[in-house]
Amino acid sequence: MSDIEEHRKKIEDVTLEMIKLLKTRTDIAKKIGEAKASLGMTVTDEEREDALRTQVTKLCKEIDLDQSTALKFLNLLLNESVKVQSDNKQTHLSVFLKAKALEEEGKKIIHLEVGEPDWNPPKEVKTALEEVYDKGYGKYGPAKGITELRKALAGRENCNQENIMICPGARYAVYLAITTLLNPGDEIIVIEPAWPAYKDCALNAGIKVRIIKTTLETKWEPSIEQINSTINENTKMIILNSPNNPTGEVLPEKLLDDIIQTAKNHDLYVLSDEIYSEYANNDWKSVLIYNYEKSIITKSFSKSHAMTGYRIGWIVADPSIIEKMSKLQALSLTNVSEPIQYVALQALKANTSDNTKIIKSRLEVLVKIAKDIDLEFIDPDGAMYLFARTKHKDFDATKFSEKLLEHGVAIAPGEGFGDYKEFFRITAIDETKLKEGMTILDSVLKEL
Repeated sequence: MSDIEEHRKKIEDVTLEMIKLLKTRTDIAKKIGEAKASLGMTVTDEEREDALRTQVTKLCKEIDLDQSTALKFLNLLLNESVKVQSDNKQTHLSVFLKAKALEEEGKKIIHLEVGEPDWNPPKEVKTALEEVYDKGYGKYGPAKGITELRKALAGRENCNQENIMICPGARYAVYLAITTLLNPGDEIIVIEPAWPAYKDCALNAGIKVRIIKTTLETKWEPSIEQINSTINENTKMIILNSPNNPTGEVLPEKLLDDIIQTAKNHDLYVLSDEIYSEYANNDWKSVLIYNYEKSIITKSFSKSHAMTGYRIGWIVADPSIIEKMSKLQALSLTNVSEPIQYVALQALKANTSDNTKIIKSRLEVLVKIAKDIDLEFIDPDGAMYLFARTKHKDFDATKFSEKLLEHGVAIAPGEGFGDYKEFFRITAIDETKLKEGMTILDSVLKEL
């Protein structure tokens, strides 16, 4: 017993020393974050992280330590650095909140920053809201969702009911997938620019995000070589978003083929966020067509049916994956609101094709205006946004968004979507407001 106690004391001493070192490391990370902010640098430095991984791998060989364990530990440390360095990052949400505060003060704001349809949901939704009480919807229900809605969505997705789970919006679906399928220290691949929730959900779950940066010059398309070179033994998932938020890019079929094959080769999960599928051109294809058993598709009523505040979406995946995700949903939510599920069921009966036409028309107007004022961008293949930059040297879109907000127009700064401080995202809103907002944007640009 004396030997056990001696070893326990050594473990305690080592553990406490590690905690002290963690405090020291966190303090240093904060100082680095402050320096990066003052220099306008991005939080994550993939090159330096890769160099550190190489050092850790080398050290593991020297001291005979399991490499996978050490790299997972490193990932947890790197995540902590990201957390302490990301406090002041400007996103579309932070701009939205500032804009709302100004509106409460009585100032008129044109919202070009929000990814939200500005029309009412289908009339079927109104009728359903009036029906739920009399029909008795409002009880506890199954964690996977009510049978009627799952069956209806299964018919829509050409799959079985067992492949469908209802969730409170696509964001929660992303969170469920990352949290239930991965473990702290695991890695996921995110192709940027990207909706910030992917990184935020992963960071919250202790998952390390490996970034693949794309550029306007490459038409926002990653190369399969970039993806393959990023994969290591701790890589467990790749996240796709097509049509993309913020660029509107649809992944070319050949590239999508290659990504799925790579995922199969490395036994990776593929999380495909297809929330903008209703606003895509004819070249768009769902990941569902590959019948890959480790794919998870997330969709929502938010964009297609203008039901953002109803918080209702769904997941399509293998039944074994659905089972894992439903257990966490049952633990955290019990079930998705039954009345809202009934409303969603009735919403499926609506013809929403006009919504697609509206967004397409608005995007055409936005593209024309943006070209007229000499913005640089790739014409979007879908979604409801334009991701653009100006020809101004050393342009800072975050500072510009703050200045523009003073003139009553809100845009989403590019740094919310990755290392794109010179870019900003514009939403294709009502044409009258859109033209007014873009006129103001152009005038403020000319003042720079």
